[in-house]
Amino acid sequence: MANQKGGVGKTTTSVNLAAALSMHGQRVLVVDLDPQGNASTALAIEHRGDVPDVYQVLVDDLPLTQIVKEVPDMPGLYCAPATIDLAGAEIELVSMVAREARLKRALTAFDSLELDYILIDCPPSLGLLTVNALVAADELLIPIQCEYYALEGLGQLLRNVDLVRVHLNQSLNLSTILLTMYDGRTRLASQVADEVRAHFGATVLNTVIPRSVRVSEAPSYGQSVITYDPGSSGAMAYKDAAREIAYRGAEV
Repeated sequence: MANQKGGVGKTTTSVNLAAALSMHGQRVLVVDLDPQGNASTALAIEHRGDVPDVYQVLVDDLPLTQIVKEVPDMPGLYCAPATIDLAGAEIELVSMVAREARLKRALTAFDSLELDYILIDCPPSLGLLTVNALVAADELLIPIQCEYYALEGLGQLLRNVDLVRVHLNQSLNLSTILLTMYDGRTRLASQVADEVRAHFGATVLNTVIPRSVRVSEAPSYGQSVITYDPGSSGAMAYKDAAREIAYRGAEV
C-alpha cells in the first residue's frame, strides 16, 4: 500500500483488508513499515520500548520469525510491528549493501507460516522504506482519496514505480487503485472518482470506501473496523473491496 501523500488511507486500508481477508479463512501478514506504527496499534500489537520490530529486521538482519505476532482474537492474521526506531532506518540503510532489497530478503527467508497474502503498509514518503516495499512486492495498491489534491504527486509515485520496475523488480505490477474517503454528498468526490477511473480504467476497484466515523474510531480501540462495527458502511465497503481483490487474484 503506497502513496507518498499522508492521510489517504494506507494504514486503514492495510488493516481492514487484512482483517476482512483473514475472516474468510485467508492467512495474512501485515508488515508495518511506517515508523508511526499505526497499523500495529490498530491490530493491538505492542510496538513500544524494546519490542523487536521491522527496524531490526532491516538493519540488524533479525529473522522475521522473531518479530511476527498473531493478532489477538483474529486467527490467521499476523503483524510485523514497527516502532519509532524505524525512522532511523532511512539513514542507516543508505550505506548498506543491497539496501533496496533488505525487506525482500527477509520475506523470502520467512516461510514458517503458509501465507495467502502479505500486505505492506508504507510510510507517507518515497524514501528507502517505500523502495524496499516496492522491491519486495509483486503488486502495488494505491489508495486515492476523493478530494481536491488527490492526483497531485501521483505522477512522482508512478515514475518511482517505473524506476523500481526497470532496475530492481521487473515483476512489480500496479494492480489495484482504491478510492477512499468518498463523500457521496459532494460533487467533487464523484468528479475525482470519474477522473481516476477515466485515467486508470479497470485497475480501479468498483468498491469505494466512504467517509466513516466508525473507520476513524476503530484504531483507538485496537481494532479494525471489521471487528469494531461489522455492520457499518466502512466495514461493509472494506469487505467488498477484499472480496474484489480476492476474485481478481483468483483470475490471474
